[in-house]
Amino acid sequence: MSLNIEQIMEIIPHRYPMLLIDRVEEIEPGKRAVGYKNVTMNEQIFQGHYPGKPIMPGVLMVEALAQLGGVAILSLDKYKGKKPILGGIKNAKFRRMVVPGDVLKLEIEIVKVKGPAGIGKGVATVNGEKAVEAEITFMIV
Repeated sequence: MSLNIEQIMEIIPHRYPMLLIDRVEEIEPGKRAVGYKNVTMNEQIFQGHYPGKPIMPGVLMVEALAQLGGVAILSLDKYKGKKPILGGIKNAKFRRMVVPGDVLKLEIEIVKVKGPAGIGKGVATVNGEKAVEAEITFMIV
């Protein structure tokens, strides 16, 4: 199962400039997802991060992983219409700069859900090279 941008926006509430997923290639609702973020120079953040040397902030890469986790969880019927809230970031490691022109491949696995809270383990890569990995705690509200 794959999702286009319109289908993604039906699941999570994020919108421009904070919607950080362009498409979802694979999804197992409640379990895992694989998606992509096309990084372009047109994004507002590159006006100031950094002039003359645009670099995607690590926190936005983690946010993209969290949004993908939100898509995976909110694809379950019991969570339809809810909102995913970032609760924590653990063991984040930034391995590579991400710049305009890169395609960030996002992968997340939901490893635990208890009530309205859960944990996902995510990794983002560019051309097979790891850019970031993190454990993300979320709440469903």
